[in-house]
Amino acid sequence: MRRAFTFDDVALVPQFNNIPSRTEPILESWLTKNRKIAMPLVPANMDTVMGDELASVIIAHGAVPIFHRFTPLEEQRRWVKKFGDNTFISSGIQRIEETQELLELGAAGVCIDVAHGHSDRMFKFIEELKRTHPGKDVIAGNVCTAMAYHDLVNAGADAVKVGVGPGAACTTRIVTGFGVPQFTAIYECAKVAEKLRVPLIADGGIRGSRDVVLALAAGASTVMIGKLFALTHESAAQKRDSKSSPTGFDAKYRGQASEDFQNEFYGALKEKTVAEGVDFWSPVTGSAEALINTLLGGVRSGMTYGGARSIKELQRKAEFVEVTGNYMHESRPRSH
Repeated sequence: MRRAFTFDDVALVPQFNNIPSRTEPILESWLTKNRKIAMPLVPANMDTVMGDELASVIIAHGAVPIFHRFTPLEEQRRWVKKFGDNTFISSGIQRIEETQELLELGAAGVCIDVAHGHSDRMFKFIEELKRTHPGKDVIAGNVCTAMAYHDLVNAGADAVKVGVGPGAACTTRIVTGFGVPQFTAIYECAKVAEKLRVPLIADGGIRGSRDVVLALAAGASTVMIGKLFALTHESAAQKRDSKSSPTGFDAKYRGQASEDFQNEFYGALKEKTVAEGVDFWSPVTGSAEALINTLLGGVRSGMTYGGARSIKELQRKAEFVEVTGNYMHESRPRSH
């Protein structure tokens, strides 16, 4: 039986540093093998995360928003017409004609987004899209094993989304027993990614800049984040007044496999299935701009501890150690 690790089970060992300022590290990275972006952060393509306001913020930071798939086709057409080749759309693996239409309208690419992406139907969907639209980028996921990553790249994926079960609103592991701890999933897939040179998107489990640094150092090119972006003012999440929130508002975050979402989108849970996600309200934390600055500031600082001016150098120099639960307790401020 192999051992596997979450972000809390590992730490990075500081390396020799010849970088005089924390402002020096360069944060550009590859979203796909064909497209470079100015920062390694990608808001999750979820209905309570990605909308027009947040998309505009992400584009202003030199990155690419990915619209979620659970919306009428007409709304997706409007989205592509507004943002054009600055955006990706999302799809499942059933209605390929709709995906092809949106690519024809000008979307830069598509994220084929299913819960268990290591499947024959996924391979066929990717292959057909690359046959009809070879100039468009395809992101495929989600998976959590090196073999699955390898197979999606062989099918034609230009980037692979890694993460099964670590999301804040996901209960897949609790319901099914399946899923690889996120640090190990990234680390093992990245060993193959280094050889195949197709970017890996670490999706889920991010609570702050520490987790972003660990994911990037483990081999991810970018990091996809749901809850943190959902709790910003610019997210697409439903908001309500709140006397207890410092910002005066709460936001509703939910998994796409939650009962709340499925009742709204499908009218009920699909027959013979159970929910694999939850919904909850949480205080809005502030602006997306502030969140991005906080996360990227932490990443730049982390890169100086790693003696790295670029994400690639951070990965090359990364040295990990296994830690116990006491490490996180020792690491937190203790005012009392």
